[in-house]
Amino acid sequence: MDLAAIQQAITEHGYWALFVGTFFEGETFFMLAGIAARKGLLNPYYVALVAMLGGFVGDQIFFALGRWRGAEVFTWSSSIARKAVEARRLIRRHAVLLILLSRFLIGLRMVIPLACGMAGIPAWRFVLLNFISALAWCLVFGGLGYLFGGIIFDHLDLLKGLQMVAVLVLAVLAISYVLMKIIKRRLMKGEDSD
Repeated sequence: MDLAAIQQAITEHGYWALFVGTFFEGETFFMLAGIAARKGLLNPYYVALVAMLGGFVGDQIFFALGRWRGAEVFTWSSSIARKAVEARRLIRRHAVLLILLSRFLIGLRMVIPLACGMAGIPAWRFVLLNFISALAWCLVFGGLGYLFGGIIFDHLDLLKGLQMVAVLVLAVLAISYVLMKIIKRRLMKGEDSD
């Protein structure tokens, strides 16, 4: 596939791919869309709006699913069930913080809204905190993609630029993972001391 075909595919299908990607997890999709916006293939304001909506709507649906069929959902996967047990215990004490940080905690993005739904968090509170979290996430990851996308492609050829994007995405994911572990450990330590 040549570069022109890739650019055409991004222009035609970029927003839908971004919405679907951010619905589930999305940091990689969002950063790549930010880079595409920097290169003029996508509108940066639409990228921010679509990514924010994808993440917000996804979390709202997982919250509703947790309310409606929470216990059943957790039986689908033993991995999700283990994470949900931890999340529910932490939500009892730190619901606001976890909802605000859920997008930045790799591996818990879908579990936290599900567990919040099961824990009976008021819907209005979840909507408000989810919106604030979506906005913060949008500014951080969209900004990184847009800012670094220009720097990478302006100073390197396309192949090296793509390699740099991969390294940048992996670095952001690694930092998010480490932060998740640190936050989780501190929350668990606070939980155990009570």
